[in-house]
Amino acid sequence: MIASIVLIYNSQRPRDAQDLGQLASLMDRTYERKFPVSSLVIARFIDNLSSKEEVDQAQYYLYKFRHSPNCWYLRDWTIHSWIRRCLKYGARDKALYSLKNKVQFGMFPDDFSFNLLIDSFLKDEDFKGACSVVEEVMLQESFERISTQILSLYALSKYLATKPELSWQEERSLGASLMLAGLKQENSVGFSARLLGLALIGKVELSRGIHAVFHEMPLIWTSGYLGRALAVMDAVCDFRDVKLSEEVLNHVEEILKDLSVNADGQNVTDTPREEDDELETQKLPEYINRFKELKERLVSQDRIDSRSLESLVSALTQQTLEACEDADIAEYQQTVSVWEAERQQLIQRERETKEKNQKSV
Repeated sequence: MIASIVLIYNSQRPRDAQDLGQLASLMDRTYERKFPVSSLVIARFIDNLSSKEEVDQAQYYLYKFRHSPNCWYLRDWTIHSWIRRCLKYGARDKALYSLKNKVQFGMFPDDFSFNLLIDSFLKDEDFKGACSVVEEVMLQESFERISTQILSLYALSKYLATKPELSWQEERSLGASLMLAGLKQENSVGFSARLLGLALIGKVELSRGIHAVFHEMPLIWTSGYLGRALAVMDAVCDFRDVKLSEEVLNHVEEILKDLSVNADGQNVTDTPREEDDELETQKLPEYINRFKELKERLVSQDRIDSRSLESLVSALTQQTLEACEDADIAEYQQTVSVWEAERQQLIQRERETKEKNQKSV
């Protein structure tokens, strides 16, 4: 898919060769005069990057543009081109940095751009890096495209398979990513991902309080994430052709055991716990008993899959990703055509403005 996207992008967007030095000088003079740089100028600058050194320089101008009156007009195709240039010239770290600092650089990529970046990390087997991108997909709630869901779940399962030592912030982020991506999949992968995601979030809730869960996250602020995890198990009992990963169930069981052992030292932060947090902690014995009951039901109904989450996701990837990519490529062609039409309109408007200014002189 990646090679196809590059070919489509290059064939449908004719190269507009520009001198980077002149563009940089133009932007510097414009900012010095307290005028805004147009989105077309910054787009031309990004489109003409041809080395890692130039990518480094471009980051400064993206920052300047974001903090200018025209900050809202950074075009989708410019963001897409920036990520592609970073990948092409070995500056993937710059793409990830600008993404992580999206407010400062205006980096809110489309699904195709997210996929390119995730795929790049996966090809290098940098699963932690891939999950860093997935975290941004989660924060922007951009799991609408099936290929993005599959790539994200693949990255998450691969990273978790390495048994990393996670901070509570990482548990919260991975949990939210698993849950939101899993909600889009009505199959064994989706339900297993939801279960594990909700359990990880529930662990944070019981140890740090509900405020720590939803602060700066696209999560609801209603207590009871462990209860929602158990509701997933209950739902699977009534679902045909859906099973839960045995590995995920074991992981959830470990989470409940750890919470039970640490129940006496619940408050691990300096922030006072709210009444809802205390009530949720008191439900822990009930959750543990309910988990045992539901697991027995799953066993009796043969609703447990012996495969790991990693294996389930890998199988789903092989079954569906190629078909998803074919649909994505067709849609990508249309998107690039729209981008090019919009760019040509801006060029025409720029030309008319210059002609008007020359006549008025």
